[in-house]
Amino acid sequence: MSDLPAITVAEEDYNRLSTLLERMAGKSEVADGLEEELSRADLKPLADMPEGVVTMNSMVRFVDEDAGKEHEMMLVYPHEVGDADHKVSILAPAGAAMLGLSIGDSIEWPMKGRKPIHLKVVSVTRKA
Repeated sequence: MSDLPAITVAEEDYNRLSTLLERMAGKSEVADGLEEELSRADLKPLADMPEGVVTMNSMVRFVDEDAGKEHEMMLVYPHEVGDADHKVSILAPAGAAMLGLSIGDSIEWPMKGRKPIHLKVVSVTRKA
């Protein structure tokens, strides 16, 4: 991953995700990438997070820059993903890529056996 945008992660999300990743150590390329992302994050209490930053349980509108398609999904923990409810797991490549990004940020995220995905955050609505 080159030219990575700065990311800000809520301390509460960081703590919960760190626990999840400890249980998954070495089991998933996406989890390993997420762990790298968390290691470079600027941490803030959730109450102090700037508007427009992707946190867990945020509704995120983003563009797949390769396909030119816009999507809207909620970033959730793996056990919260349903069949057709517009949720993306933090352990999915798109979910891991978006955590901590701000509106207007773009990121390239590697995909095992495929070309990387390129995502751009268009809007963020934080769950109250």
